[in-house]
Amino acid sequence: MIALMGGMIWACGGDDTSNNSSSSSSNSSSSSKKVDGKKIFKTYCVACHGLYGDMEVNGAKDLNLSVLALEQRITIITNGKNLMTPFKGVLTEAQIEAVAQYTIDNFNKK
Repeated sequence: MIALMGGMIWACGGDDTSNNSSSSSSNSSSSSKKVDGKKIFKTYCVACHGLYGDMEVNGAKDLNLSVLALEQRITIITNGKNLMTPFKGVLTEAQIEAVAQYTIDNFNKK
């Protein structure tokens, strides 16, 4: 049980220093590369939001019901909200925008 909770905490925003070092060195080149929002979502978000955005674990919202605009999603992903950890410093701005756009493109279908 403790291992499961630790895994969920890491997946919901644990410190990934290897990501930080590579992202900071590639910030200038990342704008020229397409960032995979789906891959980022699967890595960091599914533990609480689920694969289909509707799992609602640890206070996560059902992304299918969200009416937030892209900028609002970027703000929440960047700064966190309630139990959601902030991803500023974990993900680059381009990665945050890509995952926010992924949630708009792939959820809100209800």
